[in-house]
Amino acid sequence: MTKIIAISNQKGGVGKTTTTITLGAGLVQQGKKVLLIDFDPQGNMTSALGVKEPDELTNTISYLMDQELKSQPILMKDTIHKHNEGMDFIPCNINLASIDAKLVNTFSREKVLKRVLSRVKNKYDYILIDCLPTINLLNINALTAATDVIIPVQAEHLSIMGLCSLLDSVKRVKRELNRKLNIEGIVITMTDNRTNLSKIVEKTIRDNLGNSIHIFAESIPRSVRVAESSLAGCSVVQTDPHGKATKAYQSIVM
Repeated sequence: MTKIIAISNQKGGVGKTTTTITLGAGLVQQGKKVLLIDFDPQGNMTSALGVKEPDELTNTISYLMDQELKSQPILMKDTIHKHNEGMDFIPCNINLASIDAKLVNTFSREKVLKRVLSRVKNKYDYILIDCLPTINLLNINALTAATDVIIPVQAEHLSIMGLCSLLDSVKRVKRELNRKLNIEGIVITMTDNRTNLSKIVEKTIRDNLGNSIHIFAESIPRSVRVAESSLAGCSVVQTDPHGKATKAYQSIVM
């Protein structure tokens, strides 16, 4: 059965896009068929995978959802891009922002993305969704379509504050829309063992949530190589295969 993982946190800048791309590249190295979904109107994942002008694209995830809303034919193959590291991806751009407004008056509005993915999910072992940093109907769609959630949390105080709201949203979606939704775990990102603050925040997360939610043993260290990989249009698995961040991410998918 295809595993659909929403990479979600309502706070921005916590490493959702990096986590999505790096986990996808790691799964491909294990021989898995992987599809990445950019589900953020900012199109950061699309840019990080080498697309120069995301806003000029026509065939994106917003196009697919709009066609579904109109009950029009959907040609998935025209929207799926191939990346040179082996994973497929569906790009996104600013047009996705308009879909949120269209969903408001739509019947079964929380399941539009799920219906879109039903057309292609059997071709993949994993589908990873890079969610936008807010809780709205788009994010509810991602959680409703997913089988699992991975929550990247930056090792800073403000990230902890937003985590509780996200966990409440996941619980509501599980109760009302998607009973099979599972929190696969929290991955602590951008840690810096040179600072006491980073160590204290990580310990706080593990001490307060570790008994109820799985927290991946390996935290992801802050690394300039991650930023460099985005500029190069590839994953850190390719640009720094033996680096600490790469090894930490690889431990998650083993």
